[in-house]
Amino acid sequence: MEWTEEQKASLMKTVSSYRPSCHEGTQARVLLLGPVGSGKSSFISSVQSVFNGRVTNRAMVGTSSTSFTKKLQSFNIHGQKGEDPTGLVLCDIVGLGGGEMTGLTLHDILSVIKGHAPEGHKFSSDQPVRSETVGYVKKPGLKDKIHCVAFVVDASKILTYPKGLGTTFRLLRKHISDLDIHQVALLTQIDHICPEAAKDVTQVYKSRIIQDMMNKAGDLLGMSTSYIVPVKNYSSELELNVNNDVLLLRAVDHILQYADLYFQDNAPQHTGPKIDLGI
Repeated sequence: MEWTEEQKASLMKTVSSYRPSCHEGTQARVLLLGPVGSGKSSFISSVQSVFNGRVTNRAMVGTSSTSFTKKLQSFNIHGQKGEDPTGLVLCDIVGLGGGEMTGLTLHDILSVIKGHAPEGHKFSSDQPVRSETVGYVKKPGLKDKIHCVAFVVDASKILTYPKGLGTTFRLLRKHISDLDIHQVALLTQIDHICPEAAKDVTQVYKSRIIQDMMNKAGDLLGMSTSYIVPVKNYSSELELNVNNDVLLLRAVDHILQYADLYFQDNAPQHTGPKIDLGI
């Protein structure tokens, strides 16, 4: 990887100019799924910070034990000042809790992915998304659906996550795969497990500690490490760092590649004009 301002500018251009390969789709909607405190909201804010040119908290962030996000929120990632919004929308929902989904059921997650859940819907285990739900989308179009799911896991907690979480992830992945939705994963907090990466993020792909944790994340998710990318979200920093920006933008580019596969797979088939054979 190149860790330069030129590489950052190139990646920013790639992301900001992205448009779905299917003409019927205007934006790629990506759902972030992960345990409470895994860094979903922080990732959204970090990506937007790169384009803003300064550290900002676009998505409100909770603590490691409580999820600040309680409802479905879609964040259009805006380009640099004066530019049009990018073709990327990052969707945030309440975090998964332990071995079970506290306030978030499998049914509700699939309702979000299928495009039935309305924007701003507040999740509650005793009030699942259904046709009577206010704002329920009965016939979701391409713009309402999720086109890629990005699982988010905290590298510093991989070894201490409840055993039931792996079962939850595998169940989710099975049902999401049945919907032909591609999935990737983000490994956050890499600076918390690797002193070298904490000092210099360019060491991320050279670190055996991080590589080992990526393997463990793959085991947890039931996913090949080729789908998993390491990231370092902005948290206490006041200034952007070009190396960290490159790592974040590479993660976004990785996500967009898989999101676009959805549009390629679901592009309308044009069979050409019907020919009257006069029979």
